[in-house]
Amino acid sequence: MLQEAIDLQQGKVSELVRIINEKDEVTFRAPTGSGKTRMMADFMNRILVQNSDVVFLVSSLSKGDLAEQNYKQFKECSDGNIYPNLNPYMVSSESSNEERLFIPEDYNVYVLPRDLYKDKSKLKDGGVLLNFLQQMTLPLFGKGMCKKIWLIKDECHQATNNLDDLKKSFFTKVINFSATPNLSRRQHVDVNITDKEAEAVKLIKRVELDTEEKLDFGERGRHPETAIKKFVKIKENYRNLLGVNPCLIIQISNKDKAEQEWANIKRILNETEFQGLKWMSIVDKKAKCETNDKLCKLGVDRWKDYAKDKHSTIDIIIFKMVISEGWDIPRACMLYQVRDTQSKQLDEQVMGRVRRNPRLTDFETLSQEAQELALTAWVWGIEPKDGKKIRPVSLFGNADDIPQAIKVKTTKLEKPTECKDFDLTEFLKEQKEEIVHRDIFSLYNDLQRSNDIRELCYEFAKNDAQKWWHFAEHVDAIRKKYDERICSKESVKLVMDEGVPREVSFPIMSVYLDNDDYNERISDWVWKRNDGQVKFAFDSYAEKEWVGILKDVSDHISSQETGARNAQAGQMRTDNTVEPKRKYAERKKLWGKNYPNNSEIHYEYYLNGIHQSYPDFVMKDNKGQIHLFEIKSVNVSNKATFDTEEYKEKIRALKLCYKYCSEVTGHIFYLPVLKDDKWQITRFINGDETTLSEETFLESFE
Repeated sequence: MLQEAIDLQQGKVSELVRIINEKDEVTFRAPTGSGKTRMMADFMNRILVQNSDVVFLVSSLSKGDLAEQNYKQFKECSDGNIYPNLNPYMVSSESSNEERLFIPEDYNVYVLPRDLYKDKSKLKDGGVLLNFLQQMTLPLFGKGMCKKIWLIKDECHQATNNLDDLKKSFFTKVINFSATPNLSRRQHVDVNITDKEAEAVKLIKRVELDTEEKLDFGERGRHPETAIKKFVKIKENYRNLLGVNPCLIIQISNKDKAEQEWANIKRILNETEFQGLKWMSIVDKKAKCETNDKLCKLGVDRWKDYAKDKHSTIDIIIFKMVISEGWDIPRACMLYQVRDTQSKQLDEQVMGRVRRNPRLTDFETLSQEAQELALTAWVWGIEPKDGKKIRPVSLFGNADDIPQAIKVKTTKLEKPTECKDFDLTEFLKEQKEEIVHRDIFSLYNDLQRSNDIRELCYEFAKNDAQKWWHFAEHVDAIRKKYDERICSKESVKLVMDEGVPREVSFPIMSVYLDNDDYNERISDWVWKRNDGQVKFAFDSYAEKEWVGILKDVSDHISSQETGARNAQAGQMRTDNTVEPKRKYAERKKLWGKNYPNNSEIHYEYYLNGIHQSYPDFVMKDNKGQIHLFEIKSVNVSNKATFDTEEYKEKIRALKLCYKYCSEVTGHIFYLPVLKDDKWQITRFINGDETTLSEETFLESFE
């Protein structure tokens, strides 16, 4: 799992811990697949470290076995010492005839399937849950436990009316978790992991969206062959590159149209070219569930478990609404929606089924091609309903024009453990023994600060408890030595391809999210919008302003080229090569936005772990020099705030990265920072740092 993903999760949990100390009810929003349950466990563990008198009641959906999934994850986190303060218990309504149903009082995390507490249930009508809550909250002198109960409502967009009736009497705090909080229930988001943030750190897949208008199939749902053919096309690659059997999910209508829609789909699946595909149809009535796979011998209740496994032979799952929440199936990579829900909330829940990263835990070990495949979800039939639109873009000219004209070298960091001069055993021998030993919990918490250091510890100690303890007691010294080595120039290495520096360029195709903010008309850079429009949206006001500056630079470069082009053709260059006839792409202005989607233009840097920096813009000047720009702003907008110290730390880390990268690659790196309406531009040429104003920056291209 990438360090950026861990940092994002831990940062959001820290924000939640801070806010819950200020409010009695908070809402945490995170997209499906971003590790919501894991963050929930982290949050509870941190609170329990601070206050052992807190007890958590986690209300989860009964359908899809979500409550049991949550319990198992909490249990794994506790047993594996990831979050050792958790002591989870699964609330059940089962009991033998001789026993009275009760809930034990010696746990601190109680997972409650929502439907167990409703009218005419044992937990409600028998007073079991009420008695438990009273016993836990009564003061000690009243023979109670004197605990504070915090209610966590998982999938909070679903109603929990019966539990809500108990809120004022028993629950000190309420924490709502969902990918789609319900504003009508006053679930205003306090902490948010945006889809864009989750995509950027590879927690979830990006979506390639085809709406009904683009499908050209006639009436929606009649002919989903394109989705099925696309699935067949990528299936072999999915198996070979990811070691996972992929899955296409088809959602049909709930009522009148369902039978006809399923009949049409079944007819298509019975065609000769698709007869090798295995499918199952899951609907609300078990008797009407169907499959052409061997699992028909199993009970329908076991079909879902079988279909979840990454090696499952089920290729296509057809369903109504029964898997919109609470069913994790990371191998699902395609969704075809026949039905029109008219519900943004339901659409997001359903789309979330195909957005999980199937190789999240070891993503960094995959090849570039495999990573791209693992991070793509194909969706047909769902329109964005939040005003944001996915804009596909392509490079001008022929497929290889611009990639041939702009070639960029990239770098990666060599970990200290890969270096011969980093001997951990010898280093620990040189350390003085601690006079006062720290407790195991504080040592463990120190190790969690960095994914790299934690992995280094377990690789060093393996199953030897003494070696683990020795490492943990000197973790600060190890971290310092590790940081010194990985932050040095010696760790910055060119990405090589068979012994030769690898050169990459803009991807042939990419996408960006258009929120109608910070638009700029551009018709003279490397990109063209697939819809023919020339207006492009940017992430920030600072980016939009910098685009204006780059347009001025590009105009100046082009005017120089226009006067010299004919004279240069066929003549000798300064590097003793012959100037060729200009290709189409070279007649264009060679600069553009480095859209992260599909881009290989990125550089590794270190900040409590290895991260990747995707410079915002890339430009090639008329001398063939590559310029890369990472745009920042210290102006606080109405839409976002940031931690000033954290921001400064990142700037420092990026400066060090660009300093060394400029030496290793020979490219010129810039870090323009907008403060008020003035630019402060840090430039790195061959490791030398210079500070420029906007005026001196423009003059440098004269």
